[in-house]
Amino acid sequence: MLLSLYLLEAGLLLILAPWTQFWDRNYLAALHPVLAEWLTHAFVRGAVSGVGIVSVGAALVEIGQLLSRRPASSQAPGA
Repeated sequence: MLLSLYLLEAGLLLILAPWTQFWDRNYLAALHPVLAEWLTHAFVRGAVSGVGIVSVGAALVEIGQLLSRRPASSQAPGA
């Protein structure tokens, strides 16, 4: 379950972060103009978001497997 939550959180971050001002004002990119140009390229942003989509997909598959393995009991506990 913890892996699923991690994948979901990391995936959402990777999907959204490249398109925010935080991505544009990166400290390391400011030190190296070539890196800044590369990081702000739409292809790189899309690739990072693509990795995020794959991560969210993996999290949803993992959550689906966890829910399908859950035993369905018709009796209340302690009955």
